Amino acid sequence: MDTQSLQAFLAVAESGSFSRAAEQLHLTQPAVSKRIAVLEAQIDARLFDRIGRGISLTEAGRLLLPRARQILVMVDDSRRALGNLEGSVAGSLTLATSHHIGLHRLPPLLKAYTRTHPEVRLDLHFLDSEEAYQGVLDGSLEIAVVTLAPHPDPQLEVVPVWVDRLDFVCASDHPLAARGRLALHELCEFDAVLPGPLTFTRGLIEARFAAAGLRLPVALSTNYLETLKMMTSIGLGWSLLPERLVAGELHALTIDHPPIHRPLGYIVHRSRTLSNAARAMLALLESAREPPARAPDRQIR
Repeated sequence: MDTQSLQAFLAVAESGSFSRAAEQLHLTQPAVSKRIAVLEAQIDARLFDRIGRGISLTEAGRLLLPRARQILVMVDDSRRALGNLEGSVAGSLTLATSHHIGLHRLPPLLKAYTRTHPEVRLDLHFLDSEEAYQGVLDGSLEIAVVTLAPHPDPQLEVVPVWVDRLDFVCASDHPLAARGRLALHELCEFDAVLPGPLTFTRGLIEARFAAAGLRLPVALSTNYLETLKMMTSIGLGWSLLPERLVAGELHALTIDHPPIHRPLGYIVHRSRTLSNAARAMLALLESAREPPARAPDRQIR
């Protein structure tokens, strides 16, 4: 069972398409089909059912899928361990980050990293934090720099680097902007525009409102904070956004409630042998660590 055939199998299984798998692997579609056929011959079982234009995993395919991931992770892990013996910082680094962190936190670090380690090929992925978590867990990502989960998987090493203070904000001509200090329940009289319901940030916000016995009146949601900022600025609702994203551009509301902070940082798999390239990136992230948020006061602006 060769690794090229396993890579082709994983690419088809995850993309749901031979043509998309071929694009990802920079191969022709017949070459991908041939690798799958070789693998099926080796295990003497069909891996995909081809019905019309769609494909689906057979029982054998579903059984092989997690094992194929494990085999490729072990192969990559062995390669990294051997490569680390040389001591050089080179090769490829697969790094994922959320759009907000990638735009507002990482650029200075990435600039410094690429200048210091020009022999590293940076394979950068912009993903939702939740998707990046899964990528580190299944071994497809070496590092993720994301919003940290409130209850991370014990297989992951989770290290806070920055703290985002979330501000309650609205447009300058929104009815809430004309009020003074507000109680949390008063916000529930108006529509909110917030991150998607399955995001870590939305979970933090919902937990605060639920603790006060309140239900969030969410009218619109998206995982992109810059889009939430735009929707808030045109009056579609109030929102909670990182302080550094909205400073001076939206109306900050004074709320009689402790501030909400969300931790941002990096995650790696505890069982994975990190490459020298990854270790160099972690050292840079460690140098950027901020002190934890102070104990909350009684208002947020």
